[in-house]
Amino acid sequence: MNATNTFFEELENENISGVAYKNLDLKKKTIGHFANIGNATIADLCKELNASAPKVTTLINDLIKEGLVKDYGKIDSTGGRRPNLYGLASESGFFLGVEVRKYHVSIGLLDFKKNLVKVTEKIPYRLFNTMDSLDELCSIIQKFINEQPISKDKILGMGINLSGRVNFATGYNYNSFYFSNDEPLSKIMESKVGIKTLIENDSRAMAYGEYCSGSVGEEKNVLFVNLDYGIGMGILINGQLYYGKSGYSGEFGHIPFFNNEILCHCGKKGCLETEASGDALLKLFIKKIEEGSSSIAMRNKKLEEIRLDDILQAAINDDVLAIELLEQIGEKIGRGVALLINLFNPEMVVLGGMIASTGNYIQLPIKSALNKYSLSLVNNDTQLTISTLGAKAGIVGASLLARNMTLSIG
Repeated sequence: MNATNTFFEELENENISGVAYKNLDLKKKTIGHFANIGNATIADLCKELNASAPKVTTLINDLIKEGLVKDYGKIDSTGGRRPNLYGLASESGFFLGVEVRKYHVSIGLLDFKKNLVKVTEKIPYRLFNTMDSLDELCSIIQKFINEQPISKDKILGMGINLSGRVNFATGYNYNSFYFSNDEPLSKIMESKVGIKTLIENDSRAMAYGEYCSGSVGEEKNVLFVNLDYGIGMGILINGQLYYGKSGYSGEFGHIPFFNNEILCHCGKKGCLETEASGDALLKLFIKKIEEGSSSIAMRNKKLEEIRLDDILQAAINDDVLAIELLEQIGEKIGRGVALLINLFNPEMVVLGGMIASTGNYIQLPIKSALNKYSLSLVNNDTQLTISTLGAKAGIVGASLLARNMTLSIG
């Protein structure tokens, strides 16, 4: 193989073998160590890679020449010559995270060292399962890219979050932009935007973002419950996202929880989502207003203009109706989370998504239901917390997953 091939060219070469393959593997492990653990000395890397100092030094020098790794100078030593500290060069590459919602899109740009350098939230957009809607999404992404002070070729990968049944391995989303069996959405987006693309379920991406850069500390077994218009879940077992056999794990909102005749958008009746989701909250709110209740969410708005955001903001501003309705759905969500705790016995349950932005207004009724319905011996070992990344969780998660895909690290 030509010695001038870059790390990324080597990654794309399916025919690489022998010594070149071993060198590439060591480079991937080196970059993976920097990405997941942090800066390190040559001695640290020798232990991690089980390789000699001359070999590691050569690999580091190659990566420095490519601009992927940086020498951060000497560190203090207890004796002898002070070693140099090496790590990723933050400006050498960037990754896009795109969060696609029902009524808006949020986009973030992450650098090589996991710093979120630019975020634009809640760009107006309406998600429909049409080619026109997909073209509009691509235009929004392209506009964001064009506004950045870096060249497009420095954006090495893009992660896009969508709700529903998403298979990241195949690149298909069977709920949105599923036009044919011929070409996966990831490839369609890649050809339209011109950046290597990963498609992921929004709840799993949010879970990964929170795990890597949010409220999760040393915990390895974590459930992330995404409370939005629907209810989703991301599962982390031993620090790894759990996908299930077909890649569709986490359909928490579609547990047949209630004995009702309410038809869920999935086509079934009695799903948890039918009475304990953002959609359910919105329907309850409209019903109460029609019956004569009042709310500050209705200021300068017609009933048909009300969105979930309006109700949540009203609750944050101490609106009695919004708070009472949150308490109602919170108790039902809590019963569902109690079931999860009894099944998984996780170290932590993180509440995220739009509804979690109300903080104690949703957390307290959920906590009360957990105390009532989950086994105390199991519940006592589980922390219940609110996402610290909030609306940025999915952006960060998608960017990191795109980074892992591009660098072939995990």
